[in-house]
Amino acid sequence: MYVSVMDYRRRIVDRELDELFPDLPAIALDGAKGVGKTETALRRAEASVRLDVGAAQQTVLADPESILTRPRPLLIDEWERVPAVWDVVRRAVDADGRGGQFLLTGSATPALGATAHSGAGRIARMRMRPMTLSERGVEEPTVGLAQLLSGGRAPLAGNTGVRLVDYVRELTASGLPGIRRMGERAREFQLDSYLRNVVDRDIPEQGVAVRKPDLMLDWLRAYAAASSTTAGYSQILDASTPGISDKPARTTTTAYRDALMQLWLLDPVPAWGPAGNPFTRLQQTPKHQLADPALAVRLLGLSADALLDGEGEPLGPQQGTMLGHLFESLATLCVRVAAEAAGARVGHLRTRNGDHEIDLVVVRRDGRFVAIEVKLSGTVDDRDVRHLRWIRERLGDDVLDAIVVTTGPDAFRRPDGIGVVPLALLAP
Repeated sequence: MYVSVMDYRRRIVDRELDELFPDLPAIALDGAKGVGKTETALRRAEASVRLDVGAAQQTVLADPESILTRPRPLLIDEWERVPAVWDVVRRAVDADGRGGQFLLTGSATPALGATAHSGAGRIARMRMRPMTLSERGVEEPTVGLAQLLSGGRAPLAGNTGVRLVDYVRELTASGLPGIRRMGERAREFQLDSYLRNVVDRDIPEQGVAVRKPDLMLDWLRAYAAASSTTAGYSQILDASTPGISDKPARTTTTAYRDALMQLWLLDPVPAWGPAGNPFTRLQQTPKHQLADPALAVRLLGLSADALLDGEGEPLGPQQGTMLGHLFESLATLCVRVAAEAAGARVGHLRTRNGDHEIDLVVVRRDGRFVAIEVKLSGTVDDRDVRHLRWIRERLGDDVLDAIVVTTGPDAFRRPDGIGVVPLALLAP
């Protein structure tokens, strides 16, 4: 879907591109279909070639080096359709290392061996995710993640009128720019079609045979129910095939999972442990997340009213309601985009017996970190911060800050120094 300059809303990744592209010869923007990669890249391109269009694809397949005759900066859209262009760009950068020459956008990772070289040192890679709340213009944020990562535990301030019902509306509205502009019925239809196309078309294009598409959709539904949990993949498979004795082989579901990862549709949060780990028993299982929480809502057949009524049964060891898990999914999206802009990475921490866990750990390059708990609540009491107190006691100065992300109205610091930040007020 084309988005006019007047309609375009700047993304957080735009700031990174403004800073980096003038000095880097080639940047690849990776991300799921519909996140806005093409619209963002077009604003920096003098020319473009769309490899998802048959005629252009056939021309470039016949002669991949023909792209080098086009003006620069050149956008190569859906480059994975003709993987040979990756090596063409790499060799062009070897010959001429000036900044600002190529932007490549891709909605899938080509199969191993499809390109001759990784592009390391020549083609920089950026992940682009669905829109965060600040990118959607839901609220004017007052607390920057970069500020929290700087240490010092500065005072926190700000007030928002965004309430629980508004967060639920954003969960269902989607962070995919073209879809969120639609009316409710059209948006639901488009999200359903998006998921169906993934199974019927995109996965087979990755070379994975899907003999029973409905079974794969059932697996995706079970994965959606496991959002923000560390449920085992065997548990997800069992939940997707209740009453079926002849379950798909593990190799089959692993192939599904890997293909969905290559399409950037699954976005799990990896387990994290500090360097020189003082903890004896930490889980290594990732926390499951779909790229856009709205996809999970549609897979589970939930509406805004149903979420507010407490409907939906979460899958996995973590307690809470489905709405609570999906609110954490939304918070995770917002934190990850902000963290990448700050040059940090995001993980989670959970002890094997589950007696302690930190929902999100935002880690600087030096290993120091911000610990984040996510609570579907407008208020915070001492019980809500017990895990944050525990991690501060264990790791001391390595903890740059500790905050609870809530649905409440105010940002502030508690007497114990732990911050309370409404999700709508959090920004890069």
